[in-house]
Amino acid sequence: MSNCLPKLTTVLLSHRLGALSILTFSFLSFASVMFYWRTRGDAESQLYSLPAERRCELVLPSLPHPTASGPPPSPVNVFFVETSERTDPSYLFMCSVESAARKHPETRVVVLMKGLANRNALLPKHWGFSLLSCFPNVEIRPLDLTELFSGTPLAKWYLQAQQRWEPYFLPVLSDACRIAIMWKFGGIYLDTDFIVLKNLKNLTNALGIQSQDVLNGAFLSFKPKHKFMELCMQDFVDNYNGWIWAHQGPDLLTRVFKKWCSVSNIQSTTSCKGVSTLPPESFYPIPWQDWKNLFEAIRPPVLHKLLENTYAVHIWNKLSHGTRLEITSQALLAQLYAQFCPATYAKMKEDS
Repeated sequence: MSNCLPKLTTVLLSHRLGALSILTFSFLSFASVMFYWRTRGDAESQLYSLPAERRCELVLPSLPHPTASGPPPSPVNVFFVETSERTDPSYLFMCSVESAARKHPETRVVVLMKGLANRNALLPKHWGFSLLSCFPNVEIRPLDLTELFSGTPLAKWYLQAQQRWEPYFLPVLSDACRIAIMWKFGGIYLDTDFIVLKNLKNLTNALGIQSQDVLNGAFLSFKPKHKFMELCMQDFVDNYNGWIWAHQGPDLLTRVFKKWCSVSNIQSTTSCKGVSTLPPESFYPIPWQDWKNLFEAIRPPVLHKLLENTYAVHIWNKLSHGTRLEITSQALLAQLYAQFCPATYAKMKEDS
């Protein structure tokens, strides 16, 4: 017994020391994590509380900070539209606007958001809005649908549409907005799942071919009050069916263009009566059926060759939004982020 007591004491003491060590390590780890997130949060808070000029120098050192002087924006606007109530733009949304702003430095890039319509003049606190405010040519405005549709055939439709439920109402509403914007104001319309590679101002009264015999309105460029857009609005109302996917979008543009040109199919680049269709590689180099290719590695020379005749790449967000992207990989989409929206890319790397 006398020999066992010292051993027992030693064992108990070692267990206590081990338990104390584990508790100490756990506490220090927890404290470190909390300190990291606290300091990171404080750092972000301090960054976005800085004066806009200083913040933009830190976030976008390669860009001139916003000033009241400088060349006035050209009369052609680039429009993005968010028809849901969301006011927390995604990385892809941010990349779309950033890439468009970078490729159109002297053009006003207008972001219309329905979720801002009932808010005060201040934008929600979100890193995306702080980043976009660094681009002097980007404007973020409320989307007033009643005002947008007033004076068009879509006004009565919108009033009635709010009183019924339809499965694809948000995409249909987006389809209505883009043709109304093109008819009323003209300019360039882009979906918020594009990454812009080149300046688009030389494209006028044009839209893209998605695939054989199908047009897509994710990109549109028209002069204001163009007859083709007027016919699109009228067809939207006359042949309305909100229960069929794409009926008010690609299918509408395709059937109106066929009537416009008196053709039965659309197989290649076509131009008639002042309206042009652009080949798939212009805006849809990755067909929707192959959207997973966006997440696969691609060598830079192959990427360059793929995008040689491309103005912007459609990312097919409806299909791809749930797929995890390794941002530092050689995936096609990661390389597009890195090259064409570097500020958004830097934020993605930081968050990952």
